[in-house]
Amino acid sequence: MRIGVDVGGTNTDAVLMSGDSVLGWCKSTTSPDIAAGVVAAIRTLLEDAACDPEDIVDVMWGTTHFTNSLIERKGLLEVAVLRLACPSGYSVPPKLGWPLELSKTVGDHVFILPGGYEYDGRQISAFDEEKVRSAAVEIKRRGLKAAVISSTFASLNPGMERRAGAILLRENRGIRITLSSDIGRLGLYERENSAILNAALTDLSRRVVDGFESALSALGIRARLHMSQNDGTLMRSSVAKKFPILTFASGPTNSMRGAAFLSGTRDALVMDVGGTSSDVGVLRNGFPRESTLDVDIGGVRTNFRMPDIVSVPAGGGTIFHGSEICSSPQAAKAEDIVFGPESVGSELTRHALVFGGDTLTATDVAVAMNPRLEIGDRQRVRHITGNLAQRLESKMHEPCQQALEYMQVPGDVPLILVGGGHVLVRRALHGCSRMIRPKYASVANAIGAAIAEVGGEIDRIYSYESMPRVEALDDAKRRVSHRLVRAGGDLSAARFVDIEETALSYMPGGAVRVRVKAVAGLSSIRSSLPVHSCTPAPL
Repeated sequence: MRIGVDVGGTNTDAVLMSGDSVLGWCKSTTSPDIAAGVVAAIRTLLEDAACDPEDIVDVMWGTTHFTNSLIERKGLLEVAVLRLACPSGYSVPPKLGWPLELSKTVGDHVFILPGGYEYDGRQISAFDEEKVRSAAVEIKRRGLKAAVISSTFASLNPGMERRAGAILLRENRGIRITLSSDIGRLGLYERENSAILNAALTDLSRRVVDGFESALSALGIRARLHMSQNDGTLMRSSVAKKFPILTFASGPTNSMRGAAFLSGTRDALVMDVGGTSSDVGVLRNGFPRESTLDVDIGGVRTNFRMPDIVSVPAGGGTIFHGSEICSSPQAAKAEDIVFGPESVGSELTRHALVFGGDTLTATDVAVAMNPRLEIGDRQRVRHITGNLAQRLESKMHEPCQQALEYMQVPGDVPLILVGGGHVLVRRALHGCSRMIRPKYASVANAIGAAIAEVGGEIDRIYSYESMPRVEALDDAKRRVSHRLVRAGGDLSAARFVDIEETALSYMPGGAVRVRVKAVAGLSSIRSSLPVHSCTPAPL
């Protein structure tokens, strides 16, 4: 048996599954202490299902904790940046265009050194071991705990980054090193940005994951622990400590994977309606469609894999504004009613009208409009009737309709509604063939975590003139298969879910960018290592 957990800004959801069967589920308010809230949810889940903790083999969880910490500038380390790219690397300095506050938080510790490659493997300049060592000594003198090493076309040849990492580690034992080649794709600046954000979070990620592991042990659960990635696959908790940035947007991704599983639909639109916002994405072959554009995170342009998702401020706790809505509802004018973007969030049961509060929320309107919806005290919203109720409900649906139009999906595809607030969407929306509300829709995100598989992906440039296309694709698939095995996947059940070839006409030699992604279920073979431990991967 396994447990899936998803920690959102408003609610923490947990499910207990055996195979494809849901044995139990729990939804609770997210607590300030995330680990404590998750443990409380799991404890309730196990007690309700009368399940022995020893029977749990795997625990999968996703969280918005690292995303929120970055946005709020909390728990971030100062980061040293070693860029192996001079002389050309001076033209665009690291962190150019970053928000000033975030840039100050990670500090100004930049070292631009010789190195780097052209797309075809030729060196831009030779690697200078002595200059790297000098930089490492200076980083130690400054007392920095995290460092990033970036290099041009390192995603094709990470050799220089790895050599620099080994030198830095020798001079600074215990320093947390992020190689840009392990994070982003082609494009030095965006890949370097992604690596810097990741490095800044590595102290926090260790504390969060270690705390979660300790809490599970206290519950008597000695299971393998995995975290959700933003592409719908899993990574070991030990990997999550090194790469917390890969958890960004894992919440909406879990919901989309859960929606595909619960509905049996592999190609669809998905709307995840939460307590604060609604996320809309596109399922393609059962996985979230990835964004083809650089993604802005906290004001920083990055290029690591991210799902193509649009978020709108429409959730169960979203507030209706209007001076006369509550005091004299029938006199309220449509043009005076404003929906959001503020939300009461996790304090819905304290502020919403149906719970005795004084704030009109989307949940209040949903209860007033749906006599079968049993939330709070219906008598407290009995005044929301007639034209007023219709106007309020229309306001609730406007951002959802806009989100569907923004996704621009060709043809008619179904819309799968999930999330704790999916009952808020009652009217038909344009841009979809039909609306599906699967069983267990309110905890689709936790189910998505529980059914997730491990994945492997590469993004390389091949020359079809020097290596025939068939050989190049076989080479890419072999590399992906190797990554699957290292991630704990069962190679016998592996399948390729995405193969892309893009001709690079501006490069000579028949250059083609090849991206291959494969997924596989977790191997049933338990590691012989102690629980929650792993051997460190070589630089």
